[in-house]
Amino acid sequence: MDKPIIALDFPNASEAEAFLKSFGKEPLALKIGMELFFSEGPEFVLKLKEAGHFIFLDLKLHDIPNTVKSAMRSLAKLGVDLVNVHAAGGKQMMMEALSGLKEGTLAGKSRPKLIAVTQLTSTSEQEMQQEQLIPVSLEDSVLHYSKLAEEAGLDGVVCSSFEAKRIKEQTSDAFLCVTPGIRLASDSKNDQKRVVTPKEARNLHASAIVVGRPITRAENPKVAYERVLKEWEI
Repeated sequence: MDKPIIALDFPNASEAEAFLKSFGKEPLALKIGMELFFSEGPEFVLKLKEAGHFIFLDLKLHDIPNTVKSAMRSLAKLGVDLVNVHAAGGKQMMMEALSGLKEGTLAGKSRPKLIAVTQLTSTSEQEMQQEQLIPVSLEDSVLHYSKLAEEAGLDGVVCSSFEAKRIKEQTSDAFLCVTPGIRLASDSKNDQKRVVTPKEARNLHASAIVVGRPITRAENPKVAYERVLKEWEI
């Protein structure tokens, strides 16, 4: 994934489309999360796909295996490029999610890539240990979930850039490490705990970066995007 994935964290289609106008007809990589998807539904996803954009549908499914399989079967029909689940749902759930995607992918189309969320980049090690009662280090938890996802046949994980190199060492170079928590050096960290710049993410072996507020809240989003893109391509 050569382009930074822009997180369309907007409450509705009107605001998302107003943001996208500054890019003209340039094909982009876009992430649609729960807020926008629940507000606008599948129709907006299809509209963006028809406009030629790469779509990461970020719904983080986490339920019993059969329910996740059925949901993925439906999502596959939207023709998106990337979807995800929570690794905490377990190996069987991840396997069923992949099965549902394969069943739902339309003839002649490529199956969406499937990745698993390990630990959110808003989660600190202390919070993980105290609130999730996971006694190991944050990195060990992320590595464990990553190996579980690989065993389930998934294409990669969502992780912090800090863990990407070790994940690839313990899985493979082809295993995707999609990393949020990206900020330019001058940006506020907001609610993210483990953040890096686009250049640092590249050096840390991230496969793709997800960037939200540094672009979407910038005074000139296109200029901010091009700055992120330049740093990411170095």
